[in-house]
Amino acid sequence: MPPPRRPGSRRRIAAEPSRGLFPAGEDLVRLLAVLVIAAAAAAACSVLNRRPQPFCDSPQSPDDDYSDDSCQPCPHNGRCVDGELECVQGFKRHGKACVEDGLLSQTANRILLQRRVCGQHARALCGQPAKILFQEHHVSDAVDELLSKNPAGLTQDGILLVKTRVLETAQDLFETTFTPDKVQVFKCPERAAELHMPLTCRVRHWISRNIIFVTTFCVLFAALLWIASIIYRRRALSNRAEQIYEQVCEILEDDAINAKIGNSDSEPWVVASWLRDHLLVPRERKNTFLWKKVEELILEDSRIDQYPKVIKGESKVVYEWQASGSLSAKTKKVQGSSKGLVQVP
Repeated sequence: MPPPRRPGSRRRIAAEPSRGLFPAGEDLVRLLAVLVIAAAAAAACSVLNRRPQPFCDSPQSPDDDYSDDSCQPCPHNGRCVDGELECVQGFKRHGKACVEDGLLSQTANRILLQRRVCGQHARALCGQPAKILFQEHHVSDAVDELLSKNPAGLTQDGILLVKTRVLETAQDLFETTFTPDKVQVFKCPERAAELHMPLTCRVRHWISRNIIFVTTFCVLFAALLWIASIIYRRRALSNRAEQIYEQVCEILEDDAINAKIGNSDSEPWVVASWLRDHLLVPRERKNTFLWKKVEELILEDSRIDQYPKVIKGESKVVYEWQASGSLSAKTKKVQGSSKGLVQVP
């Protein structure tokens, strides 16, 4: 006979859920993965099947208004026909907008408007007849002239955009002023105009602006050259005087030795003026300071005696060697060696 069941055990069995009611952990992960894939596929189909909103047609005149909730406005620098967008020349499509492709900027820079306007101002600064004020229509005519020579493959719309870009550049690049008739004109800044001046004109212009500095520099440079020239001349004069002095000593010593050994053709003394004319070339004889320097060296030498002597009825100053022995420390030189020495200007 089975044992009787307790009332509490029946309630506990009824409260516990069945193990097969909820899926296992692995089954739950698979279920979530399937749901995610299904949601992604649905979103992709929605995007692929969605047609892009067309563009509103471009207005033919400023009064036309083709804006509508069913289309998006045509972007700037673009033309929209039948819902399709086409960017004008010089721009390329980027998403829902038209961005510049660089052609306009390259063409505007190639025009080199600055060279033309600033070149005229540079001519005026150099004292030549030139025009320095340009009105807006002058700039436009200059662009037309340059583009007519090399249109760079631009259409009429591209040329208009290039003109607009050049005028915008002129507003930023040039100085703007007004004539007495209240007409706005462009003028190249003087600093920029100086860059277009020829080299010779630029040098003259710089000198005229810095005349005080240039004058001071030239005076100081000339003074420096003058002082350097004086120093060089004095040094050359001193060196030449020392060379002549050495030759005088050698000649006087040779004459003194020849007179002692009884050579009747030689006198122990030598006339100073004869010695001067013998050792100096004609150009050096005009330089009185050179021989004065030699005389100073002779007077300082105790081995040489200087005294007056009457020769052929005229009083002459003569030099005579008074030292005994020879100048062993000196090398004998021939009298013609003076021709190869440095000359004093």
